[in-house]
Amino acid sequence: MMRRRPGALWAGALVAVLALLAACTAAAAVTITRRQHQRGASAAAARSSCDAFVAGRWVEDASYPLYDSARCPFIRDEFACARFGRPDTAYLRYRWQPEPPCAQPRFDGLALLRMWGGRTVMFVGDSLALNQYESLLCMLHAAAPGARTTASPASGKIDPSYTVRFEDYNVTLVYYLTHYLVDLVPEKAGRVLKLDAIDQGRNWLAADVLVFDSWHWWPRTGPTQPWDLIQEGGTVVRDMDRTRAFTRALHTWAAWVDANLLHTDTKVFFQGISPSHYRGQDWGASPKKTCMGETRPLNVSGTGPYPGGPIPQQAILRSVLAGMAKPVYLLDFTYLSQLRKDAHPTKYDGGIFAGDCTHWCVAGLPDTWNVLFYAALTGQI
Repeated sequence: MMRRRPGALWAGALVAVLALLAACTAAAAVTITRRQHQRGASAAAARSSCDAFVAGRWVEDASYPLYDSARCPFIRDEFACARFGRPDTAYLRYRWQPEPPCAQPRFDGLALLRMWGGRTVMFVGDSLALNQYESLLCMLHAAAPGARTTASPASGKIDPSYTVRFEDYNVTLVYYLTHYLVDLVPEKAGRVLKLDAIDQGRNWLAADVLVFDSWHWWPRTGPTQPWDLIQEGGTVVRDMDRTRAFTRALHTWAAWVDANLLHTDTKVFFQGISPSHYRGQDWGASPKKTCMGETRPLNVSGTGPYPGGPIPQQAILRSVLAGMAKPVYLLDFTYLSQLRKDAHPTKYDGGIFAGDCTHWCVAGLPDTWNVLFYAALTGQI
């Protein structure tokens, strides 16, 4: 029998120890990986079971508002409630608190500016899109008050767009005015709203992030209606059911998004339909009551259905988005905004609308819209 040399014995023992250590390390790595996967899966499951837009309530927060509106250079008169003497301030101090398992979304303006470096963000729609746009400008300005900004046109006129650049971060934010998303074309017969045409969409293609909205102008009649005829296919009529027209226009918009943005990295969002507060019965008050003089949200102490019920066109919007090939994130602000009968400019808008229960004060409710927008962008909700 051959005797093994001591060196060989030590070498064999060392190999065995190293093999055992490797096995233990691999097992530990697998365990850690599984735990990380389980934590990630749990977080994803919590997000999927969470509706931060609906399951929540308004709570007072002494840290609010998120910025001083007097220091923000981007607020137009129609949203500048404090500038025009609104005396109460409680409406500024409410924070939307989602219910568990939803986590409290947080806004980080500097992180957002860095994330958007070199990119263009565009809000496309009516004055409710402008409301959110100007709120976001103020939130970013508050996060980087020393940052150089340029606005064009310098006059602030929107025709049809307005742009603000945060030069130090190379971030461009654009508002593009379109009341209906589809085209409104002056013709010999009059101003024609073309439900099947969206040629203006070529102006949106350069954006990296798009936020759309529509509905507010669809019910308008009389002198404030900006069109004379509606065209659908080869048929031109003087009027039609407005919800039907809205639905057809949404399908045209959806087809445009799928045709032009499906194979791009462009992130697309749609702002939920913003409510107005002109009928007191919608929140359990007298039918003659409007938002005038309201200083507190509805259902501050807990969640519950809005007495006026959902806005019917919101279901149409959800259905259209669900049928699209391009993923579009619905910023479902409707319910939480229905509760904020206190947050409108009312008469504190520089005399522009006189009793405005449609738009929102800035600072104010649109800041919450943007907290949730940021949460959606960063995967918090």
